[in-house]
This record gives sequence, structure tokens and C-alpha cells, in this order.
Amino acid sequence: MAKTDTVYMRIDPNLKANAESILSRLGLTPNEAINIFLNQVVLQRGLPFSIKIPPQTKEEAEAALFERIREAEESFANEPHLTIGELKARLGI
Repeated sequence: MAKTDTVYMRIDPNLKANAESILSRLGLTPNEAINIFLNQVVLQRGLPFSIKIPPQTKEEAEAALFERIREAEESFANEPHLTIGELKARLGI
């Protein structure tokens, strides 16, 4: 077995529990996940994912969501609607 080193870290208990639950469903231990992450850091010569500031504030995201909902409602209102009989006929039922 290769020589190993120990890493101690402090982490929020809720974050740890949530991460362990997800990793367990993936068949991984936290130790294995951390080793995968560190190996990817070495292979990628940096973080294996991008870290970005969210493009919108919460208010901007909500406004964009409501705008998309409004557009969907308008689109639906302008679409012709089929009766159940017409839908069944089109589906061959």
C-alpha cells in the first residue's frame, strides 16, 4: 500500500451530512471523493470546474423567470387547442 498522509479539515455539519448522503448514493466515501477531486486538480493543473459569480441577483433571476412564465402563458393562449376526441384521433387511439 502506498504511503498516505492525513488531512484534517473543518466543515459545516449540514454540508458534510448532505454531501455524505449524495456520495453514498454514488457509491463513494468522502475520502474517495476527495481523492478524486485532488487527482483532478493535479491532472487539470487547477480546479476541475469553473467558479463564477452568478450572472444575476435573486431579484433579476426571479424577474427573468416570471418573464419566461408570462411568455409561455401568452404562447399557450395563442395556440389552437384540441378536443379530447381530436387528440385521440391524432394519436390513433
